[in-house]
Amino acid sequence: MQLIDGKQTAADIKAEIAATVAKMVADGKRRPHLAAVLVGHDGGSETYVAAKVKACEECGFRSTLIRYESDVTEEELLKTVAQLNADDEIDGFIVQLPLPRHISEQAVIEAIDYRKDVDGFHPVNVGRMSIGLPCFVSATPAGIIELLRRYEIPTRGKRCVVLGRSNIVGKPVATLMMQKGYPGDATVTVCHSATENLSEITREADILIAAMGRPLSVTADMVKDGVVIIDVGTTRVPDASRKSGFRLRGDVDFDNVAPKCSFITPVPGGVGPMTIVSLMRNTLLAATHAIY
Repeated sequence: MQLIDGKQTAADIKAEIAATVAKMVADGKRRPHLAAVLVGHDGGSETYVAAKVKACEECGFRSTLIRYESDVTEEELLKTVAQLNADDEIDGFIVQLPLPRHISEQAVIEAIDYRKDVDGFHPVNVGRMSIGLPCFVSATPAGIIELLRRYEIPTRGKRCVVLGRSNIVGKPVATLMMQKGYPGDATVTVCHSATENLSEITREADILIAAMGRPLSVTADMVKDGVVIIDVGTTRVPDASRKSGFRLRGDVDFDNVAPKCSFITPVPGGVGPMTIVSLMRNTLLAATHAIY
């Protein structure tokens, strides 16, 4: 069993990006500039945005954080999106989700200029991805694909089972795994809450991508020997022994499943760091106009 070290891989990629940015600056070009819009004070969102700002510093990017209280109107938020769309100094930006209930997340996503949509959520980017055209791929699926590539894990002809059908992870990663090329060319099955005989399907998987958000739900009897497991789950569960009072758990029962695996991502330290670095890669692509 080999651990897939997302933390080290992300550090390597950030160093590569920083070297590219240093050369850009030396050549007289401006630094890539990422903006983030944060609404309210959700603990998870605060943590994610802080990590993104730190990653910008490590990559040599400029970053701008725009904050609103949770009572901001949808109209005001859409006005800010329009201003960011029009600002030539901003290469890409994100509006951190989730948003308060009185704001339509889909309306905000669709208002973002798809050429600055470094989260990869705009329907234009999703559509381009689905037919294999250059686009901004959403960060978590992009991070998963990059881990498979860097660890040289075979995917051609392999049976890939994706647990979860979210628009952010499940659907896009399934699409990417079936695309022509590497990593890709896999035979993909997507399972979800209505799937029957789940264990029979997961036991056939050569590659299992767990993205359900249900901690420890993939058990040892559900996988075959030699499986590659990518665990996307990051659920906070109570842990009185920790100062924080909680610990992060993945969707996979790591202690009992790992001995059966050829490769597996830990939680934390697996997919999570790759999600943030993928956002940095998208920002660099936006700054260099490499996509459009």
